[in-house]
Amino acid sequence: MTAGEVPVPLKFDAQGLIPAVVQDATTGEVLMVAWMNDEAFRLTQETGEAHFWSRSRLQLWHKGATSGNVQRVREVWVDCDADTLLLRVDPAGPACHTGAGSCFYRKLWSGDEEN
Repeated sequence: MTAGEVPVPLKFDAQGLIPAVVQDATTGEVLMVAWMNDEAFRLTQETGEAHFWSRSRLQLWHKGATSGNVQRVREVWVDCDADTLLLRVDPAGPACHTGAGSCFYRKLWSGDEEN
């Protein structure tokens, strides 16, 4: 642990998962939201690359293992309730399985627009 880091017990949900918001550490763009279990969190800490739990496949998932679009983790933050993580990463390529840079590429609405 380095200066400014605080040990916080994480609050995993009933399924043993915690949501992880993934943000580009350089641009601040939100890239994706995924889930981590204790093992994914540990592997992320050990390797410095993002690992998640796939709820659909029920298995660990090393982001970019097949595509090469790994996410090098610079920092991990936790929210005030310790039940959501923020991973600030250096992405090696697109975050979305569609090939988009971010999974958030479709705007539903904007508060500025006239109705």
